[in-house]
Amino acid sequence: MLPHHYETHRTHRIGWLRAAVLGANDGIVSTASLIVGIAASHAAHNDIVLAGVAGLVAGAMSMAAGEYVSVSSQADTENADLARERKELDENIDHEQKELQAIYIARGLDAVLAGQVAQQLMAHDALGAHARDELGISATGAARPVQAALTSAATFSIGAVLPLLIVMFGPNENLIILVSSASLLFLALLGTLAAYTGGSGIIKSAFRVTFWGALAMGLTAGVGSVFGTVV
Repeated sequence: MLPHHYETHRTHRIGWLRAAVLGANDGIVSTASLIVGIAASHAAHNDIVLAGVAGLVAGAMSMAAGEYVSVSSQADTENADLARERKELDENIDHEQKELQAIYIARGLDAVLAGQVAQQLMAHDALGAHARDELGISATGAARPVQAALTSAATFSIGAVLPLLIVMFGPNENLIILVSSASLLFLALLGTLAAYTGGSGIIKSAFRVTFWGALAMGLTAGVGSVFGTVV
């Protein structure tokens, strides 16, 4: 009887974690930048709120559509490769076994053992073995368009709501400083959470998202101030 496998890995989280972090980060950065830019142009409070709400809705739909199209293209490519591999297995399984054997030899196995491994794996699941070891397709990293789209839209909306709530219910004085500071704090927390979930360095991740967020808000505020003054 084989021993139970107790090790905990995080690779199964890559798909949804990427979409979630990207969505929340974009939600905070784009909405906060939009709010700060409009506020810097000396717009009325209602106009700032309207711009923030419009940015939330448009951004969430854009994220969902973009993720769905992108991941669907990946899924189409994977399915096409699997169909071709299935056809090759049906037409010349001996050649495919030698091809798999060559892959294992290149990874360090001797020819005899590589042949045995290829034979046994193909007897168990020929297409699965070739998908994993020849094409690099696995259940962990398989493309899931709907999951990616829904995750991105939901997390974008959550991220966008945070700076928007500050505008709606916070004091109107020093709005730019308040939204910028709170958004950078949200970004730092997001980077920390993403690093913890993915098992990477917390400080590096938090700094990375806050730096680019600060840069985006700074540039947008500058544009809003310049064009607000000109107009």
